[in-house]
Amino acid sequence: MTGLVTRDVVPLLQVAVGPVILISGVGLLLLSMTNQFGRLIERSRQLARELRTAGEDERVGIVAQVRILSARAGLVRLAIALATTSILLASLLIILLFLTALFGLEVAVVLSLVFIACMACLIGSLVVFLRDINLSLHAFKLEIEAAAWHRP
Repeated sequence: MTGLVTRDVVPLLQVAVGPVILISGVGLLLLSMTNQFGRLIERSRQLARELRTAGEDERVGIVAQVRILSARAGLVRLAIALATTSILLASLLIILLFLTALFGLEVAVVLSLVFIACMACLIGSLVVFLRDINLSLHAFKLEIEAAAWHRP
């Protein structure tokens, strides 16, 4: 077993800073996504309350909105899961970096694969979140069109 000496720790810490910064950045993305998820849930609850007292013609529109919100909540939940997985993989990468240095292991392939998986999860999360944004825009257009048809 090869032990670490102080001069070996500094470069190791420098290498580990990248994944730590990644964790911080993805954490901010997660904050945005969880806020979005909370707004979707709150709007769904509001529409559910409105649905109880809505007339027959209003019910169709409200149910359509709830369906879109449900689909969007599923997308945001998936984006959150992928972003969280990315953070977990970045954390694992940091641990592996230190274990590699501590025990003198040659596991460059494993480190590379963990990093690639981390980035793939982050990319997937952002693509899914973008899909939610596009669905939101589609729902907004439908709402505007419906409002244009129901002028007093």
